[in-house]
Amino acid sequence: MDNTETTSGRPPQTDFNTVFNNDLDYPRLGNVTFRRGTLTENQEALFTENWPVLGKDLSDEIIDIDSWFGRSGHKTIVEIGSGTGTSTAAMAPLEADTNVIAVELYKPGLAKLMGQVVRNDLDNIRMVRGDGVEVLVRMFEPESLDGLRVFFPDPWPKARHNKRRIIQSGTLNLFASRLKKGGVLHVATDHADYAEWINELIHVEPTLEYKGWPWESCPQLTNRQVITKFEGKGLDKDHVITEYLWEKK
Repeated sequence: MDNTETTSGRPPQTDFNTVFNNDLDYPRLGNVTFRRGTLTENQEALFTENWPVLGKDLSDEIIDIDSWFGRSGHKTIVEIGSGTGTSTAAMAPLEADTNVIAVELYKPGLAKLMGQVVRNDLDNIRMVRGDGVEVLVRMFEPESLDGLRVFFPDPWPKARHNKRRIIQSGTLNLFASRLKKGGVLHVATDHADYAEWINELIHVEPTLEYKGWPWESCPQLTNRQVITKFEGKGLDKDHVITEYLWEKK
């Protein structure tokens, strides 16, 4: 993996096929960029004060999970694309014994989640700012996670953009590689075409066993508890929510 950094201080996008020596499909992301957004004065102050403890930026530093959370022997779940963190913060008190790491590019989204973390004293949430696929490959050891969540990823509905979707054969392989045996991958979408896309990939990764939905004996919390902003928009348009669960073999 090339560790040289761009002029913006971020590592270049990984050549996944070379790194993993395969010909699988990975999201075509172009340059890894941070989505811009404006924080309020209070959000900026809160972010500046708490980010050094609660947050990390995309880098080539492998995260020491036990050290970061200040505890050992606890399950760890990574949520890719946590948005404004509505469901992240709502689920956290119900899984207090689980370390939750929210990964998101959008700084205002992370700032909103941080506000909930600080106000509600949610000590089991940490945050990483960066592209989720890059964060997984650069910052987490293989077989280090108990769960991965991808809730309502960008559907990239235009056919020419389908290759930008995060759910691809290569990313499913990457997800599986970061999960421990028995670890759980949970995906949800409210976009019918994306659901059809995922349906074609359900069995593509041989180390992931598809468990369907619901999976009553799932070893981790699967009830998202609240209607997220994007899910709410989907329901307003009478979209069907489709959920998927896999277990690492």
